[in-house]
Amino acid sequence: MSHVLHRVLGKTYPVAASGTGALLRDSDGREHIDASGGAAVSCIGHGHPDVLAAMHAQIDKLAYAHTSFFTSDAAEELADHLIARAPAGMGSVYFCSSGSEAIEACLKLARHYFIETGELKRVNFISRRQSYHGITLGALGVGGRMKDRAAFADMLMPGHHISPCFEYRGRRPDETAEQYGLRVADELEAKILELGPETVCAFVAETVVGATLGAATAAPGYFKRIREICDRHGVLLILDEVMCGMGRTGTLHACEQEGVAPDLMAIAKGLGGGYAPIGAMLVSKRIAEAVRQGSGIFPHSQTYVGHPLACATALAVQRVIERDDLLANVRRQGARLEQRLRERFGNHHHVGDIRGRGHFWGVEIVADRASKTPFDPALKLNSRIKEAAMERGLMIYPMGGTVDGTAGDHVLLAPPFIIDAATVDTIVERLGDAVDAALGAVQPA
Repeated sequence: MSHVLHRVLGKTYPVAASGTGALLRDSDGREHIDASGGAAVSCIGHGHPDVLAAMHAQIDKLAYAHTSFFTSDAAEELADHLIARAPAGMGSVYFCSSGSEAIEACLKLARHYFIETGELKRVNFISRRQSYHGITLGALGVGGRMKDRAAFADMLMPGHHISPCFEYRGRRPDETAEQYGLRVADELEAKILELGPETVCAFVAETVVGATLGAATAAPGYFKRIREICDRHGVLLILDEVMCGMGRTGTLHACEQEGVAPDLMAIAKGLGGGYAPIGAMLVSKRIAEAVRQGSGIFPHSQTYVGHPLACATALAVQRVIERDDLLANVRRQGARLEQRLRERFGNHHHVGDIRGRGHFWGVEIVADRASKTPFDPALKLNSRIKEAAMERGLMIYPMGGTVDGTAGDHVLLAPPFIIDAATVDTIVERLGDAVDAALGAVQPA
């Protein structure tokens, strides 16, 4: 009996024994294509020799030094690298150990900024329904995935939510994509006015919605309107690129494709590629300068902030991505992945939508394609697809509650940036077989 408190108690998990490139092997010797990068984490695959060498070199020099006493070359070099490639206006980086921690830091710094500037009434955060920003209490409080919030509702800070930008299910027949995007963006201004502009601290959004909606991209013009509304009312824009950022959508930052820059941004997952636990908050020069000219202190700290080994590891991952021009491969193989998904599922009776960018794609499964009616959640179809895929040597990221937090099924693909055309074809072939097998198990013969 395992003494590990696993995600699902009573379930027996295979043991991951080794990994090379896009493959993971279990202790029984079975190979699995890591078509989800774990949870959109393994961006350069497993066992990369350059990253392992950098980790070894750093740990030979220094594994840990507390940031109340020291900085480190690894942290300084990684910060320089990230800011040189960051969205416009960014000037500082705060390192942590996960995406949830990065979001917590964003929330606290947003509030602290307004304390420093004397706008003490600004305490409200607005996000979108069907959003996910992490599992810690602050991240849950601002998030909009209600099933995760329910058990802890009495412990959470008040959350204010507007509609997601989810074109497949939200756009009216009489609207263009752009008209739809502007309509749902304008809900932000209505919510700000309802709460009182002087009370609103920030708007938080995933640039491309990951786990909850399955790689749902924003409609054209949506984020530019959001940026305009935030600026008009002095509200900060926090972009959550924990899952969709660091090259996953074909550019280093997903917001590059939207033509906007945030005030604060959370990154993680692809930052360290799974080789070490690391996340980060990118901070605009304006915010950092306000703190510098004020108290000079950001009252938020954790033991492993700026961990030298994690920073050296992340820098090695980012250098591999840049040196090997892996973002070009993401765009190239991402286009092939889209093409193959549409060929395989475009006319499938139970596939309602195929959406995404780069190496970030979602396939939504429906009971009825014409009406977009989801399957009964009790069937746990997305989990069945995951199990069927694992039996075929394929790792995918399943999720339920796509429609409203309860109903709806989708699977997410987020393969490593290193895959080739043959691997793309194999991924789609195995996924197609897994979807059909799972559907066959829940439908009458």
